[in-house]
Amino acid sequence: MTYREEDYLQLSGLQHFSFCRRQWALIHIEQQWKENLRTVEGDLFHSRAHDGQQRERRGALLILRGLPVFSPRLGISGKCDVVEFHSAPDGVPLHGEEGLWRPFPIEYKRGSPKEHLADMLQLCAQAMCLEEMLCCTIDEGALFYGEVRRRTSVSFTDNLRCQVQAMLEEMHQLDQRGYTPKVKPSKSCNACSLKELCLPALMRGKDAGSYLRQAMEEF
Repeated sequence: MTYREEDYLQLSGLQHFSFCRRQWALIHIEQQWKENLRTVEGDLFHSRAHDGQQRERRGALLILRGLPVFSPRLGISGKCDVVEFHSAPDGVPLHGEEGLWRPFPIEYKRGSPKEHLADMLQLCAQAMCLEEMLCCTIDEGALFYGEVRRRTSVSFTDNLRCQVQAMLEEMHQLDQRGYTPKVKPSKSCNACSLKELCLPALMRGKDAGSYLRQAMEEF
């Protein structure tokens, strides 16, 4: 199956969806958003990753920043923070460059390595887009965390790829239905920028639309 461009979802939404399906739906279906310190710091950190020239050469290394990517098969589009292209005999040709190059995507995160897979899934989706665009195979990439100032290698295993595809299929189904999953309160809610919009303590068993309609009726 291939998706039409108008049906593409934001690649970055995969991280939201993995963290909390309701958070993803509030942002990407209901178009609700609220900044907090974490989101502002994250935006600033990503903007620094995109600073400077979009294309940089360092000998046998080519660095592209803010590289747009998409996948008709997965139905997503977005940007890679950084993609390193290493000169390699088993690489792929690039427009405007001589030789062959092997891509290595890198995603920048403001915090530290996490226990859940949200960041890895987002990076893997970027790699899958690059594979489809460049007709190649990408075995690994890296996450760069601002707090520890070092890279964490990520292998794009069959299991990780299957999780990416399964989640994206579920996201497309929810998007087509315009459905926001019901709240499932957890300790992660306290750090969520949408806590005051989601109202996890009040919203058990309700979707945001029902809650707002009830509030308007009572008003």
